[in-house]
Amino acid sequence: MKWALLSVWDKTGLVELTRGLRAHGVEILASGGTGKTLRGGGIDFLEISEYTGCPEMMDGRVKTLHPKIHAGLLRRKGIDDEVMDSLGIHPIDLLVTNLYPFERMASQGLPLGDLMEFIDIGGPAMIRAAAKNYRHVAVVIDPVDYPLVTQALERGGFTGDERLMLTKKAFARTAAYDAAISNHLHSLDGPLPPVYTIQVRNGRILRYGENPHQVGAVYGEAGIAGEKPLQGREMSYNNYLDMDAAAGLLREFDEICSVCVKHNNPCGVATGDGLREAYIAAREVDPDSSYGGIVALNREVDADTAVEICRTFIELVIAPSYTADALETFREKEKMRVLSLPEPAGGFSIRSIDGGLLLQKTPPFKEHWQVVTERDPTAPELQALMLAWKVCKYARSNAIVFADSARTLGIGAGQTSRVDAARIAIMKARFPLAGSAVASDAFLPFPDTLEEAARAGATALVQPGGSIRDREVIEAANRLDMAMIFTGVRHFRH
Repeated sequence: MKWALLSVWDKTGLVELTRGLRAHGVEILASGGTGKTLRGGGIDFLEISEYTGCPEMMDGRVKTLHPKIHAGLLRRKGIDDEVMDSLGIHPIDLLVTNLYPFERMASQGLPLGDLMEFIDIGGPAMIRAAAKNYRHVAVVIDPVDYPLVTQALERGGFTGDERLMLTKKAFARTAAYDAAISNHLHSLDGPLPPVYTIQVRNGRILRYGENPHQVGAVYGEAGIAGEKPLQGREMSYNNYLDMDAAAGLLREFDEICSVCVKHNNPCGVATGDGLREAYIAAREVDPDSSYGGIVALNREVDADTAVEICRTFIELVIAPSYTADALETFREKEKMRVLSLPEPAGGFSIRSIDGGLLLQKTPPFKEHWQVVTERDPTAPELQALMLAWKVCKYARSNAIVFADSARTLGIGAGQTSRVDAARIAIMKARFPLAGSAVASDAFLPFPDTLEEAARAGATALVQPGGSIRDREVIEAANRLDMAMIFTGVRHFRH
């Protein structure tokens, strides 16, 4: 290694890296800002403008965009040596660079004219040149890889696998950088961009997809996608789906809450004064469905709660934290996956369809709860309605949820008929439905669902409203002495 070119925005570890390069006899080319840092560290280098014979210009917009730089990055050993020598061009063996922080500055809401100044031109051009020529040039775009440079110096060079790894990382970075710029500019056109570019990292192959004959992987570094088990079996495709559904529902509750999920649907939800009691109540809503499902809890799991969870077969537990005794208890179930509940990552909701994607975001919205019947709900009924409504938002459509003030009582989900969803919820209920509240994720097109709920014992109902037969449904509720609330917001989940 004879020559290294250094041009970085992020100066982390720069001086230490360069001292290591110089100690091994590597000559340094550096741009103005990088050179200033090296000069402050007492390190000798050759200024790029001095090497090219062309000064930095236009407030630094043009400094590395020069044939002597790109020829040095693109030279092929044994092919271009003669022309390089005739033009006095140094072969560059190592490029260390990183880019203007466009993503960070875009998040700060800068005016477009100011933000455009944070689009790097020379950096991506050098990265692409070096990465293309990876057999002859090592390209390092992340300070986390500086120790790899030190190791290569000590052993006399980079291995082929290291060079390929670095070039993959380099092209991924320029792709992500261009995507961030494109997405930001296209987002100026409206609430959703007409062109949307995605890059997700941290891909991990899973044992299989939804079924053993399918292949699957998970990608992502934050939120549910970034989580890995503290103990237990390798995560499955379906585990991640269920965990995402459970976490979304759990975040609806500020009070102590436990959520049981099976096949991407809630099968038991309960609140309580203690976590163990809330878990038992949620499990007992539908113990057959909870068996082999996943459990999400929104408080630190203690040993007593862990013991109770271990009394049955649970695939996965997720909670904000665990006591040492709880983790020790879970180790007795060595296959059970135990994970930490992360902060939500946010962003767009993306689903694939044949030939493309569906993109969705949920802007801040406000429901307008309005009593539309002659009778107002009582305080316990209102509490039950709020619980049922939260759960209904996370059950697959069509969805009907019965609840009391502390737990769900029956859940009918994923039906093509709303009245069938109500019948299934009633059929699955293990506790009396007298005095219960019921939620529907979309409006009731006919009174039949409300009438089924009333026959089962429900005394209050919440729904979005908006049907052409709303008046007919309201009249049925008044006739049955049911309190009914319209929210004005539908919560389909397909």
